[in-house]
Amino acid sequence: MNQGFIALILAAGKGTRFKSDKVKVLHSFLGKPMLRLVLDTVLRLRPQKVLIVVGYQKEEIRKEFKPGQVAFVVQKEQLGTAHAVLAAKNVLQKKSDMDLLVINGDLPLVRPETLRPLMALHKKEKNALTFLSAELENPTGFGRVIRSDDTIRVVEERDASPAERKIKEVNTGVYLFRIRDLLEALPRVSNKNKKKEFYLTDVTGIMAQEGKKIGFYKTEHRGEFIGVNSRYEMAQAIEVLRERKIKDLTEDGVTILDPKTTWIDLNVRIGEDTVIYPSVIIEGRSVIGRGCRLYPFTHIKDSEIGSRVQILSSTMIEESIIEDEAQVGPFSRLRPGSVIRKRAKVGNFVEMKKTVLGSQSKAMHLSYLGDCEIKGKVNVGAGTITCNYDGKKKHKTFIDEGAFIGSGTQLIAPVKIGKRAYIGAGSTITKDVSPDSLAVSRAKQVERKNWSRRKRNK
Repeated sequence: MNQGFIALILAAGKGTRFKSDKVKVLHSFLGKPMLRLVLDTVLRLRPQKVLIVVGYQKEEIRKEFKPGQVAFVVQKEQLGTAHAVLAAKNVLQKKSDMDLLVINGDLPLVRPETLRPLMALHKKEKNALTFLSAELENPTGFGRVIRSDDTIRVVEERDASPAERKIKEVNTGVYLFRIRDLLEALPRVSNKNKKKEFYLTDVTGIMAQEGKKIGFYKTEHRGEFIGVNSRYEMAQAIEVLRERKIKDLTEDGVTILDPKTTWIDLNVRIGEDTVIYPSVIIEGRSVIGRGCRLYPFTHIKDSEIGSRVQILSSTMIEESIIEDEAQVGPFSRLRPGSVIRKRAKVGNFVEMKKTVLGSQSKAMHLSYLGDCEIKGKVNVGAGTITCNYDGKKKHKTFIDEGAFIGSGTQLIAPVKIGKRAYIGAGSTITKDVSPDSLAVSRAKQVERKNWSRRKRNK
């Protein structure tokens, strides 16, 4: 290439076959929009500038990217891929001595290492156009590469003859153009085809007629060119990405006992010697430390897990922090805003929301702790409930260091329990409890002899 290159990502279409109110390129693939995956690949090739052609739901697409990261070009009407490139004409005219990488926005599996040989060939041969082809077992949906003795062209599937449709070599939707040659050819593209659209593939034939040098690179990575035009094809692409992610993690020292049932989003980071059991899901931007154990049916979303943490079976963790050597589960739920400090334990059927559980504190059985700050070395007995909602507002409960909360306690917020205070089992606490005190709030036990017998005899 002459003086670097510009990248142009085509993302203006709706994706009708997805049957969705959301534009196709914004559908999530293991935590990343499809368009973001394509952009990530392009950025690793280090273009001087990235343009994204948008049309349908253009404002929603803009929101997905940081200001200045890319530039947007609007295709007001979706009249085909050549028409989409023409939407960037004003920008391209100023860079006519450079090359242009054009890539479809629905190629989430393409990796930088697949595109680099194409770029090297284009530079070496000084082509006006070099495109990427692949030989597919099932070429349905792709334009076919037609070769003759002295020329090469691409025919879209709708316009291909029955004989041409049998050809398995396809155009992948990735091109490198010399910009000045592209701008000369684009006005000559016709829409005389079955879809009445202006196809970028027609530029191949136009340049060939003009005697421009055209090259192609046939990639061996054919599996990266699954056409993502339906929900089923989306599922196929996600499966490929999932396997890649798991393979990368295992190569970094993570043990994944059953890759087939483990789902880990692309942005997730996991430290060495962590063991992940079957049927675990980790989503979003979660970070897992070293030496952890995540047991079956754990589901973690956008959370930070320290090192040497154990998450026991059937536990849900959302937007929470768990510090080193803590233990959570089984059958626990941490809702957003929960923090489990170092060596603390959360046990069976415990739910927390916006609660901090202090270092070495324990809440082991059948409790709800909401809007609560609990200091270190506190024991929360079975069946404890922080009554944090009065019907209009949420209120906080504060439990100081070393306190002991007896089983079956209700703490009516707002309330404070002092250091080393004891709350008797079965109490309903409505007032603050001072340090080192015992608080008991129960009705006096009354026993009526033979009451049950008299009731039965009535």
